[in-house]
Amino acid sequence: MARARETARVSGGRVTARVSRACRIPSGRYRLSVPDAPGILARGPWAPEAIEASWLQEEFQPPTADTQAADVALEALRARGSPSHDGLAARLVNFKTGPGRLSLELQPARWALRLLPLDGARSLSVLCVVRAADGSWLAGRRAQWLASWAGRWALGAGGAVEVQENPAGSMQRELREEWSVDPQRLSVEALVLLPSEMVLLVGQAWLAEGASVSPDHEHDAYAWWPAEIDRWPDEADEPLRRMAALLGGR
Repeated sequence: MARARETARVSGGRVTARVSRACRIPSGRYRLSVPDAPGILARGPWAPEAIEASWLQEEFQPPTADTQAADVALEALRARGSPSHDGLAARLVNFKTGPGRLSLELQPARWALRLLPLDGARSLSVLCVVRAADGSWLAGRRAQWLASWAGRWALGAGGAVEVQENPAGSMQRELREEWSVDPQRLSVEALVLLPSEMVLLVGQAWLAEGASVSPDHEHDAYAWWPAEIDRWPDEADEPLRRMAALLGGR
């Protein structure tokens, strides 16, 4: 049965809504995808210290149908042996740009809402692309047992923003957790709206000359891809190439 669903659009920096069709949970894997035509809400670069985050106290209350769909999605992860823990993470309520800064208004929301393929409730995740001193790109193949991007190659590190965390700090935390490395410099590049109605804050980290990385258990292989995107191997799919092209001029 059809129901009202919020679909994000932007008006003067405010994320507003319109009515659309019902969300259905397909079988198979849940993954975070880069859109065919990224909806760039704001474009940097910004320094990490220029990212301001304020948090609403009240937790986001999704429609009952979304809560039920999130339960179904979690059960599907359990059935395939993937991590299925739940909790609270960030949701984007509003954003504002100013000279050299990005201000984000965030709200605690159920993590599992980001599993809904058509109604991610504007859940906020970070992606931090990693570059070596020579410009090459760090790519890791995600282990088959993971809940997202299972068996696929991804750039850098990424994940959810924890409650009361600054998203720029989330990027650095994810780099340490996934690759045991700290960047020589880090810039926050763009705020992007995905077709799933998730929001992605994209950063780019540059490592010092001679820096090494050590992958965590969520990666079963990794490689350094050439600085020139047209020299990437076949496993570098089109969404990854689009994301790199978005960042490559920096």
